[in-house]
Amino acid sequence: MTVGLALATLPFGLALGLAAALAKTSHIATARGLAEAYTTIFRALPELLTLLLIYFGGQILLQKIAAATGLPVDVQVSPFVAGLVALALVFGAYSSEVILAALNAVERGQIEAARSFGMSPRQVFRRVRLPQMLRFALPGLGNNWLVLLKDTSLVSVIALSDLLRETTIAVQATREPFKFYAVACVIYLAMTALSTLAIARAERAAGRGFRSAR
Repeated sequence: MTVGLALATLPFGLALGLAAALAKTSHIATARGLAEAYTTIFRALPELLTLLLIYFGGQILLQKIAAATGLPVDVQVSPFVAGLVALALVFGAYSSEVILAALNAVERGQIEAARSFGMSPRQVFRRVRLPQMLRFALPGLGNNWLVLLKDTSLVSVIALSDLLRETTIAVQATREPFKFYAVACVIYLAMTALSTLAIARAERAAGRGFRSAR
């Protein structure tokens, strides 16, 4: 459940982060303002508070919408969905800053050269900016992934059966806190170690063909 929630959150968080980063580079003031507001709010709020607002506030909002439309339905928000939405919003807010810095790190000359070959803005982004951006963004996004993996433990407060919740249930049943929390620590460390290896491999693959300036 822990790994599944993190993996399900990742694409949505990356999409939000990329959209916010592109909005911040937009010539439209409204888009820039909305992106800044989004990142400011969700980087400022504690992750646990965001999760509780999405879980409880989402149910209230959906019930009010159902009542307004005359639908006699008792709307319940799935803990998994609430956790995914909350974690994606936080992950996207932090990732937008990483992606924005990576976009700005792409050499201007490469973009101008692509345009001189007659590439459209979309082609320039897809063929020049995006590959270069990924190379610069991977270290920061990798750190965000490790934080996301640990933040999944917060969903235990809304009764989702993740690693921490199952550990807590085992502790309450056996009264052996050190034993079970130690095992949970080992599992989290193993997931982090495997993730770190995967991130390092992805960074090497993205940097293939580039030589560091000395």
